Amino acid sequence: MRDLHEFAVALDACQRRDGRGLPSRPGTERFVDELLSLLFPHFADTERYGSEEEVTAGLVRVERRLRQLLVPFETRMPNTVDEVADTFLESLPKVYGMLQEDAAAIHAGDPAAESVDEVIAAYPGFYAIAAYRIAHCFYRSGVPVFPRIITEYAHRRTGVDIHPGATIGRSFFIDHATGIVIGETTRIGDNVKLYQGVTLGALSVAKEMQRTKRHPTIEDRVIIYSNATILGGDTVIGHDSIIGGNAWITSSIEPYSTVYTTSEVRVRTGREGAGDGGFRR
Repeated sequence: MRDLHEFAVALDACQRRDGRGLPSRPGTERFVDELLSLLFPHFADTERYGSEEEVTAGLVRVERRLRQLLVPFETRMPNTVDEVADTFLESLPKVYGMLQEDAAAIHAGDPAAESVDEVIAAYPGFYAIAAYRIAHCFYRSGVPVFPRIITEYAHRRTGVDIHPGATIGRSFFIDHATGIVIGETTRIGDNVKLYQGVTLGALSVAKEMQRTKRHPTIEDRVIIYSNATILGGDTVIGHDSIIGGNAWITSSIEPYSTVYTTSEVRVRTGREGAGDGGFRR
């Protein structure tokens, strides 16, 4: 029991030391859920906002929760809680407009999507993009930890890992979603489409590269098919290019390029398969 008591004392010291300046994860997740249900009724669990007064009251509640969540970070932020919250709220109409464009791009590019409403309500790629665009606002304001918790919440729900520091243009399309990874210093242009399993990563994970551009640049109107891997801060995929599935790219690609891997398909006869575990007639 003495060892247990000593361990409890040590944990108490860690709680007091490490617990300062940390956000509430459940509170952050509730903030995301409340904000998205306010922007898009598709995310509402039960009752939806039915009037201008209710929407206004919803905005006030979201603003109040945000200010409370930001308080632990105030000493580590370049601006005050009020300034960060005001900047975010002022940017919200722009974020909302970009998300509408994202949803429209997904609907236009996916033959299986019957409506924009379906995209917003059911597509994990849209949810991941929405969480990223919210988190990116706080990342740009210099808020530590908080934006990463937002994108990791989306990561857990969708299988899409977008760092809040990535720069992503308009009309972004993620199809099927699962397994996509987009690193912190990635730059993505307008009208880009990614399929499942795509990695936009770094060639090196050395800690001294923390403040450098480690991830690729994807220019406008590029399509990257499933399981392609594009690495390196100097790697630029030129506009209007198509990157085929399973491609491995560590150097720049000129605009209007098509990159694909080749595979050999050889059909064996029954005689060729005999004796080596193959099919026999």
